[in-house]
Amino acid sequence: MDDQELGFKAGDVIEVMDATNREWWWGRVADVEGWFPASFVRLRVNQDEPADDEAPRAGDRGAEDGGAEAQSSKDQMRTNVINEILSTERDYIKHLRDICEGYVRQCRKRADMFSEEQLRTIFGNIEDIYRCQKAFVKALEQRFNRERPHLSELGACFLEHQADFQIYSEYCNNHPNACVELSRLTKLSKYVYFFEACRLLQKMIDISLDGFLLTPVQKICKYPLQLAELLKYTHPQHR
Repeated sequence: MDDQELGFKAGDVIEVMDATNREWWWGRVADVEGWFPASFVRLRVNQDEPADDEAPRAGDRGAEDGGAEAQSSKDQMRTNVINEILSTERDYIKHLRDICEGYVRQCRKRADMFSEEQLRTIFGNIEDIYRCQKAFVKALEQRFNRERPHLSELGACFLEHQADFQIYSEYCNNHPNACVELSRLTKLSKYVYFFEACRLLQKMIDISLDGFLLTPVQKICKYPLQLAELLKYTHPQHR
């Protein structure tokens, strides 16, 4: 949508040039460079299977050890995915709290600047999302196996809370309206200063409010990627 944003489609491989910002990375596809949301992609790691001439042959002394090492490696990869899910979820909860406490609460104090209808347009049902995500991350923590992380059963949490994720439909459908309203308000300097003051008081990173409000849209798109990655390293017999 913007000259500096990178367009890409499912299956494209993007060369990451700059990942210093956690939300937006600078990358290249073919000869085109630009910014793209980090949550829309997953990192590619070396997961190639050994070549035929390198694979252990039946009867080799190291065959069993090789099998054990392969399973250990798979368990470690599953642990890594589980840790990433928990880590990103904790970061996301903080992000939602900052928006609700740093922006929504402050805006409600200024009835001279914002009507309730305006706040509903700008922030949608983000407070409902925050409440649901707090319960979800608590469930994830309870399912986390601290002794043997790779045995953690996080899939059950997604099944138990699947109805809650439907509230993202309302938020995502409203998001374009939020962008339009914010664009209108930020043409006025008093709103620009007010939003910046909210950000500084909450000690949030230097991103505009519309950037913060994009995160839930990105988050709901990332869950299928994380679950696919988790399934890749899950034993078929895992309950």
